[in-house]
Amino acid sequence: MQSIAFFNNKGGVGKTTLLCNVAAYCAQHLQKQVCIIDADPQCNATQYIFDDAMLDSLYGGAGFTIYRTVEPLTLGEGFAPRVPLTKSRSFGVSVLPGDPQLALMEDFLAQEWVDAKSGGIRGMKSSLVFAELLNRLRQFDLVFIDVSPSLGAINRSILLASQYFLSPTSIDIFSLKAFENIAKWINDWSEEWKRGQDGIRDPRNVPKLPHGDVQFLGYVTQQYLAKRDASGNRRGVSAYETIRSQIDDVIRGCGLDHGIPGHPIEIGTVPNLFSLIPMSQSSNKPVFALQSKDGVVGAHFAKVKDAQTIFGSVARGLLERIND
Repeated sequence: MQSIAFFNNKGGVGKTTLLCNVAAYCAQHLQKQVCIIDADPQCNATQYIFDDAMLDSLYGGAGFTIYRTVEPLTLGEGFAPRVPLTKSRSFGVSVLPGDPQLALMEDFLAQEWVDAKSGGIRGMKSSLVFAELLNRLRQFDLVFIDVSPSLGAINRSILLASQYFLSPTSIDIFSLKAFENIAKWINDWSEEWKRGQDGIRDPRNVPKLPHGDVQFLGYVTQQYLAKRDASGNRRGVSAYETIRSQIDDVIRGCGLDHGIPGHPIEIGTVPNLFSLIPMSQSSNKPVFALQSKDGVVGAHFAKVKDAQTIFGSVARGLLERIND
């Protein structure tokens, strides 16, 4: 099993759409056993994958969500004894649904981190709560984790447990700053974790990261759309190209590119798919699986076919990097 978090400190970069479609492609076209963990309290992946009837079932009291997996930890009861998953036929994946209540774990995990970085075994074990979750999903080939844009305690615990992370990104100055933020954040808590380990006298009691430090797989860009200025004129593409040309240098400069040598840092580009995205969301289907009954007409059919190639290219690029 290999675990990949889709993460960027900047929101609005198409993260959930990319994750769900890449996961569906891996399951349906590459015959992988795939699980999606919705670890974003906004639950966008869960809403994308499941229809209203299923959502009512999940959140009406009978369903099992990510919060019910980790909540027992806050009560001193350890990890939930089982992790039931919900299957999506249209995406071909198993899902651990998200839950807005997961946000309530932020303060708990932040407090446990204070103990962990001081060498407290309890705090370290609590901080590895998502490692325990992933350990119970070993039957899958791939586990994709959707996370919020936060540089907080929940995402720290997720990246502590994950083997890899991938960053969907837009082409703007704020995305460059986001990479710098991510690099500093990861470096800071990695050092704190190591100091905490060094503070434990008996090496037999030292909790260890399941895969070592998380590795950065690369980034996936959104295709640029020229925007109009106040006079209605389209802004030049040169500004976009200037920023795009800086991304690799910024990533190398902040030390994020050490994980996957021998591959370009950019995994691929996803163009603007316009009306296909809301059509995909309302149909609870991958973009490349849309049909006429979902509202596809005319030139849309060619775009649906293009989407399969686009998401397939990202999926294959991702797998090349984790299998080398």
